[in-house]
Amino acid sequence: MLQRNLGVLFLNKKVSFFSAIVIFNNALTALYKYNTYFCTIKYYRGIFMKLYFSAILLVLLALSSCKDTSDIKDRYAYIGGEIINPTTNYVVLFKTEAIIDTIKLDNRNRFLYKVNNLEEGLYSFRHGYEYQMILLEPKDSVLFRLNTLDFDESLVFTGKGAKKNNYLINEFLENEIEEKYIFKLCQLTPTIYQNRIDSLRSLKVKSFKSFKSRHKVSPLFEKIALANIDYDYYSSKEIYPFVHYGKDKVAILKSLPEDFYNYRKDINYNDDLSIHYYKYNKFLRYTFSNLSLIEHGIHSNDEHFNRYSLCYNLDRLKLIDSLVTNTSIKDELLYELTINYISKNKNIENNNVVLKSYLNKTKSKKGKKELTSFTNALNNLKIGSNFPDIKLINYENVEFDINSIIKSPTAISFWSHTFHKHFKDSHKKLKELEKKYPEVVFITINIDDYGLEKPKKSLKKYRFSSKNEYTFKNPKEASRALAIYPMTKVMIVDQNKKIVNNNTNIFSIKFEKQLLDLINR
Repeated sequence: MLQRNLGVLFLNKKVSFFSAIVIFNNALTALYKYNTYFCTIKYYRGIFMKLYFSAILLVLLALSSCKDTSDIKDRYAYIGGEIINPTTNYVVLFKTEAIIDTIKLDNRNRFLYKVNNLEEGLYSFRHGYEYQMILLEPKDSVLFRLNTLDFDESLVFTGKGAKKNNYLINEFLENEIEEKYIFKLCQLTPTIYQNRIDSLRSLKVKSFKSFKSRHKVSPLFEKIALANIDYDYYSSKEIYPFVHYGKDKVAILKSLPEDFYNYRKDINYNDDLSIHYYKYNKFLRYTFSNLSLIEHGIHSNDEHFNRYSLCYNLDRLKLIDSLVTNTSIKDELLYELTINYISKNKNIENNNVVLKSYLNKTKSKKGKKELTSFTNALNNLKIGSNFPDIKLINYENVEFDINSIIKSPTAISFWSHTFHKHFKDSHKKLKELEKKYPEVVFITINIDDYGLEKPKKSLKKYRFSSKNEYTFKNPKEASRALAIYPMTKVMIVDQNKKIVNNNTNIFSIKFEKQLLDLINR
């Protein structure tokens, strides 16, 4: 049966791509059922899955090389894959901010999609709250397999166009590790630091040249790969004054070698190619934070730099507005830096001033609405105010008003499947804190809108207790009312249900002192 269907698939060129896949899938399904009749399913499932994806790739590559003139004219690419532990039943494909399509997963959590009239470049796919970039060029046939419990680390591409995407994802993961090393290097003197990061950049360039010598690369891929190396290098330069232990940041800037920021004269602050690429955006955030130090130093009388200074943050928004002309880049930068300031600042008046500055500069209607709502919610959560009435559901499916269970000093933290590492790390930390501070009740709330079973399964998998664990009855409304950003946010409430701290962090060196102050009130 398999042989007969493959013969139809390859010999009859009038068979459409999707018809071919259906034929092929049916044949493989039949083979799978045949095998399971005689063999142990558990043993053969892994082998069969490899056969399935390898065969799909053969079909994709065969069809890609077909001499049909209509295929030659059309610019297209295929993208497909399998999602393990899916959080939704679909994948969303984007080009910049525009949604290309919402693609449903089949009953095996797989999908296959043809991008017609392909505009080559960086795309992104989103599943749940997680997303990742993918480079698509004409005639690519890229499949991937990922596990949502370890999203980036589990992502592997296969097929035509896979090598360049595996290169990019591996480079992304390596850079996450390198960042910690860079932070340590920042304590070195400027000249030694510059020599070290110059060496790191040289190694990356050498690695890319080695990749290029072994694989044929397109001009577009080469441009992106080299831009990655450059933006990592530039970001390392821009963070130096902030991470260096000295408190007088202006003095640190003056101590740098004259050529330290020479690359700035060639920077394009409105790069359409990199507009939605995380490394470019990260670099821009660091750059504008750094450039604003100079302006801030001119009219600041602060003895030590305070990154939450109202003056400094207004200077930063003003500088972005003056240098960035690309509306999308400007709106994203303004939004990220504004919400970061407002979420961590305790002064309501200053928050309102920064919000007003943001609203006057951005063109994003969505951003204006979201940040206005976020700021208003934070203002309602000021220290000393009553904790809002929020409905919770425990893992026995019993509904509670959160204030009915706050009867002693309480720390309220949040988690999401989107931030899997935070989920594991925070629960381990909470275990330690519960033993150390029995006077405090630690309430933990899953903010996802997946129902009870998925978070319950996650807790069980890692052997975390479901005691004092809840989900929101209305996740979107509750998350908005509690202004949950960033995910590390923890709220401290006293026995009288009064807010003591509306945004702290269990990993902060100050957190345990805050708990002791609460206990001793």
